[in-house]
Amino acid sequence: MQSLRTLNIVGCGKVGMTLGKLWSEAGVLAVARIMNRSMASATEAAAFMGAGTAVASIAELRPADIWLIGTPDDEIETSCGALAAAGLFAPGNLVFHCSGALPSTILHAAASAGAVTASAHPIRSFADPAQVAASFGNTYFGIEGEPSAAAALSEAVAAIGAIAVPIKPDFKTVYHAAAVFASNYLVTLLDTAQQAYIKAGIPEDTALQLMMPLVRGTVDNVFRLGPTDALTGPIARGDIITAVRQYRAVNAWDERYGALYKQFGKLTADIAARRRKSS
Repeated sequence: MQSLRTLNIVGCGKVGMTLGKLWSEAGVLAVARIMNRSMASATEAAAFMGAGTAVASIAELRPADIWLIGTPDDEIETSCGALAAAGLFAPGNLVFHCSGALPSTILHAAASAGAVTASAHPIRSFADPAQVAASFGNTYFGIEGEPSAAAALSEAVAAIGAIAVPIKPDFKTVYHAAAVFASNYLVTLLDTAQQAYIKAGIPEDTALQLMMPLVRGTVDNVFRLGPTDALTGPIARGDIITAVRQYRAVNAWDERYGALYKQFGKLTADIAARRRKSS
């Protein structure tokens, strides 16, 4: 990172503030200028990071080695185009965004100006930047982009204790959906289980308490053994009759849950088949 020292942040929200603070305090990058929708929020971001100069417009920005475009996803491409049109990118600059859903190729205006482009998506919640900054070690980043840019970003995140993981740009949206499966849809699945317990006459609060050791034990086993070896239950045992009986009962109660049970049954059968092949 010797030649990539100064960092401008355009759209310095919670992610940009956290990264800017960590890189600045670690002496990895020098935060230069910060531009947000309002001068007030840019000033607050600079104060949080203890570095950088807040500016009110593109006209007040100055060249930098690295540019983080941290605007909302639907504004990244437009913001990049505006910066390029203002002549702010130079050959050899690194321009990146932190979106988990969009590929680095949306930064094509920067690439046309000779900059190298990439994306670095931190896989964690940034609800409280101060708390995140204090416990950032071992945070994973999904990184993709031009090889030199991806390598430089991997080095920069490693310098603040994070772990870079390369991802395939063509499957960036699938990568982002993985987090939805692992987090949002896990909540939906557990809600489905709770509703089934309630249908069977178990009080709502009791259903959650009843589920707790089962869910926590399963999750622990998945991360200790991997999904294939953690699988238990009727399909894992080859007890298809029980699985079919359960499907019919659930479907008779609620066809939405029945369809979900059926699809999960098919996917679970695939996991069980993988385990049989590996044993």
